[in-house]
Amino acid sequence: MTRKPQINAPEPHVVVSHGADFTGEDRHPLKVLASLAGYAEGCLPSAERGPLVLLLTNPGDGGCMSPAQAAEISQLLLRLARHRFVKASAAAHARSLADAAARAAADGERWEWWIAA
Repeated sequence: MTRKPQINAPEPHVVVSHGADFTGEDRHPLKVLASLAGYAEGCLPSAERGPLVLLLTNPGDGGCMSPAQAAEISQLLLRLARHRFVKASAAAHARSLADAAARAAADGERWEWWIAA
C-alpha cells in the first residue's frame, strides 16, 4: 500500500515587515504574488499599476520602501483586494499586504520584505 507523503517541500515565500502576527511579519507564497500581479494588470488602470506590478512580479532578494511609497502601494493593494473580479484567497493576501504597508506608513518607518525558503 502506497501513501502520499504528508511532508511537503517548503515553497519560497516573501516575508514582509509590519505584519499582523506576533513577530510583526507576514509570509506570502511567491505563487500568490504572481497571481496578484496578474489581477493587478487586469483590474487596475495602466497609469496607476506600474509600481505595484513591478513589486509583485519581481520582489528580488529583498528590498524596502519609504513610508510615502508604502502608503501609495497600500492604497493600490486595497483597491485590488476590493475589486469584484479578484478571487477571495488572492484578495485576502492583497488585504494583508495592504495592511502591512499601511502600518509601516503610519509608523513613519520603511516597509521591508525579503525572500525565504
